Amino acid sequence: METNDLGFIEKIVYLNRVAKVVKGGRRFSFSALVVVGDGQGSVGFGLGKAQEVPEAIRKATERARKDMVKVPLIDGTLPYEILGRYGAGRVLLKPASKGTGIIAGGPVRAVMEACGVSDILTKAIGTNNPHNVLHATMAGLSSLRNADEVGAIRGKELHTPRK
Repeated sequence: METNDLGFIEKIVYLNRVAKVVKGGRRFSFSALVVVGDGQGSVGFGLGKAQEVPEAIRKATERARKDMVKVPLIDGTLPYEILGRYGAGRVLLKPASKGTGIIAGGPVRAVMEACGVSDILTKAIGTNNPHNVLHATMAGLSSLRNADEVGAIRGKELHTPRK
């Protein structure tokens, strides 16, 4: 987990070397899948491609910063259970009680850590392709809404319980 000078958490999820066969031999290029978050509920991801690894990572990081989404968090976890879908990938995201930690693997863990989620249960279903799992996770997170937004859509006022 890297924190850069702007306070963003950057995580490299997947690096891939791609070979193109040409007349003189093989020509290599690299693709990088990067997740960027502020640890406060904002997270984004990006894919960068270049001839060298550092340049691919830089491009991916720039794209991730541009495409950040805000995730509603309640005490370090999600407000409710959701299933994110993308291609063959399905990711189940379940809120967890305090002290559970991040029960997630690979790309989902990177997104949760960058987002600032501290307690969650997850399960990647269908595919283990990092691109599709990452897209599915982000699709699930971006479809989450907090109680105020739902109340505004339905024309209802949110009441807080008396103590």
